[in-house]
Amino acid sequence: MDQTVVAELVPESQRRPKGATGELLLEVDDLHTSFRTHDGLVRAVTGVDFNVRRGEILGLVGESGCGKSVTSLSVLRLINPPGRIDSGRITFDGKDLLNLTETEMRNIRGNRISMIFQQPTSALNPVMDLGSQVGEVLETHRNMKRKVARERALELLRMVGIADPERRLKAYPHETSGGMAQRVMIAMALACEPELLIADEPTTALDVTIQAQILDLMRRLQQETGTAIILITHDLGVVAEMCDRVAVMYAGEIVEQTDTATLFRDPRHPYTRGLISSIPVVGEIREELATIPGNVPNLVDLPPACRFAPRCVTREVESVANSTEIHPVLLEATPGHEVRCWLYHDREGRIIRSEAPRSFRPGASEIAGSEPTLERGHTAELGGGGDGATT
Repeated sequence: MDQTVVAELVPESQRRPKGATGELLLEVDDLHTSFRTHDGLVRAVTGVDFNVRRGEILGLVGESGCGKSVTSLSVLRLINPPGRIDSGRITFDGKDLLNLTETEMRNIRGNRISMIFQQPTSALNPVMDLGSQVGEVLETHRNMKRKVARERALELLRMVGIADPERRLKAYPHETSGGMAQRVMIAMALACEPELLIADEPTTALDVTIQAQILDLMRRLQQETGTAIILITHDLGVVAEMCDRVAVMYAGEIVEQTDTATLFRDPRHPYTRGLISSIPVVGEIREELATIPGNVPNLVDLPPACRFAPRCVTREVESVANSTEIHPVLLEATPGHEVRCWLYHDREGRIIRSEAPRSFRPGASEIAGSEPTLERGHTAELGGGGDGATT
């Protein structure tokens, strides 16, 4: 991809002043989001805590239904009835977003915080052509005249890999494929050079060539402008390649959080180890892949204590009582490595184990071989779903 891609996306004269890389940009503290339904109260997000620094890429991973997308929508205050943000604090650049007026939030959405939605065909306006939709972002937040905004929209469509962008500029969402609609959403999200980009499965439905271009574009934007990224994905190969830190979500809460290299080298939570061990490894022969038994619990009727306990096959005698009676909290097992698991803490929060137990088995059968390893730039060793093989 052209090395001047970022400059072409956002001219230097229109860029906002950069904050210092490493400064705290977003802080989510004890976030609770729920949905009232006929079946009961769905506790989609409960007690989520994380932060993102300028220039950082944070990965949110976990199975479908674990609360990743609801967390991101909560950050943008896009939870509509019957959903609601029950409590917590979302601080962006020193401002609590939950205390802002809707007008103030509209000035932030799409401008300082952008989002690439998971279902682009539903997110796009069916009665507006693609050029108008991309241009509207620039007209609203950059005060561009319509003609200039449309010219910039043409450049954006070209940059995200849409063939024949002049013709597609006049097309409507129903005339595009899912992959093309996704690229249009990415162009809209990147148009204003956001300080924070939330990418919810950004490469879904894209072939491997375009996927690589989009990830490269996002990485270059982050490097050149200091944009922070929250990357929501099921693809652990993408996480290993793109992310600085990772937060693993399960049943509405974060169960493990650390830097990417540590997560792949020394995963602690049984759920995290199960996710990593279920990935096929290039060059390793197994009769079958490891699996995690059971399913994510019903968020209307959550287990009273450890939410992973019904699926966990690694519980030891000393942790069984705690896991079924008391809900664990997210505490440090080692510096910078937080885990929500009774294998590492007692009821008073004291560390009882600094290393993962040798008998740790992420699935129904023990994993053959050594610990998973990660070397930056060699993510192909992980193999894995979502890396483009199916496409």
